[in-house]
Amino acid sequence: MISKPKISIIGAGNVGASAAYRALELDLADVVLLDIVEGLPQGKALDMTQMLSVTGISSSVIGTNNYSDTKDSDVVIITSGLARKPGMSRDDLISTNTKIIKEVTQQVVKFSPNTIIVVVTNPLDAMTYVAHKVSGFPSQRVLGMAGILDSARFKAFLSMELDTSVSKIDTLVLGGHGDDMVPLKSYTTVSGVSITQLIENDRLDQIIQRTRDGGAEIVKLLKTGSAFYAPGVSAIEMAQSILKDQKKLLPCCVYSSGQYGVKDQFVGLPVILSSNGVDKILEIDLNEAEKKELTTSASHVKELCDLIDSFGIL
Repeated sequence: MISKPKISIIGAGNVGASAAYRALELDLADVVLLDIVEGLPQGKALDMTQMLSVTGISSSVIGTNNYSDTKDSDVVIITSGLARKPGMSRDDLISTNTKIIKEVTQQVVKFSPNTIIVVVTNPLDAMTYVAHKVSGFPSQRVLGMAGILDSARFKAFLSMELDTSVSKIDTLVLGGHGDDMVPLKSYTTVSGVSITQLIENDRLDQIIQRTRDGGAEIVKLLKTGSAFYAPGVSAIEMAQSILKDQKKLLPCCVYSSGQYGVKDQFVGLPVILSSNGVDKILEIDLNEAEKKELTTSASHVKELCDLIDSFGIL
C-alpha cells in the first residue's frame, strides 16, 4: 500500500480546522491537527473522522497535543498565535506571536527536518520571517499564505460587482498582507478582458480598498472572531501545489533576494510552487505605480522585522 503524504496543522482553531477539512475533502493527505489545548484537536479530529464515514474519503486525521505525532510531515501549516485583543498594542501582539512561532517552529524542525513550512499566523510576513530564521531552512522551504487569500477576496468583490462567474476572473495581489497590499490592475482580467475596460477607475479603487479591508470587514461583522474558511482553503491551495508538484503560479509570501528591488526580506510575490517549495520567483513587468506601491509595502514589512529583531527573542 502506497503511503499518503502527511500534512500537520499547528493550531486547531477555526483556521486550522478549516484547512484540515479542506485537505480531507480533497483526499490530499493524512492530516495531523495539533494544539496545546487538551481535547480541542482530538474532538475536532474525531468529528472529521466521523465525517469521512459519510464522504468515503480514505485519508485519515488525528488530533494531538504532542509534536511527536507530526514526525516526518511533508508540509506543516502554522496557524498558531493570538489575535489582537482590546488594550493590546501592536508591539505586544508581535512580541507574543514571535515567541509562539519561535516555539512552534523549533518543535516542527525537531520532528520534520525535511518539511516545507507554510505560515498563516499574523502579522503574516513578519511571522514567516521568524519561522525562516528559527528553522534554518533554505528559503524555498518557508512560505507565508497571504496573496492567495487577498487575491480571492479581490476576485470575489469583482465577481459581485460584475455579476459574473468568479472562475472567469484572473488577478494577482502582491506585497505585504496588510493595508498596503498591491492588487495588480494591469494583471486583472475577466475572460481575458482587462478589468479597466469593465469597471470605472474610481469604482475599481473602491473595490481595491475593500479588498485591503477584507479581513477587518469580516471581524466587524463577526464581532467575536476573524475569517477562517478562506484562509484555511488558501493554505491548502499551496499545500496541494507542493504535494502534487503542480507548479502552480500563486502569489505567496516568500524570501526575495533582490527581485523587484526587494532584497533580503519576505514579501508577497508571484511564485511557482512545486515539490521543492518555491520553485522560482517570477519577475513580471509592473507599471510605475505598482512598483512604487510594492516598494512601500515591502518597506513596512521590513519595519516589522526590524522591530522583531529589536526584541532580542530570536
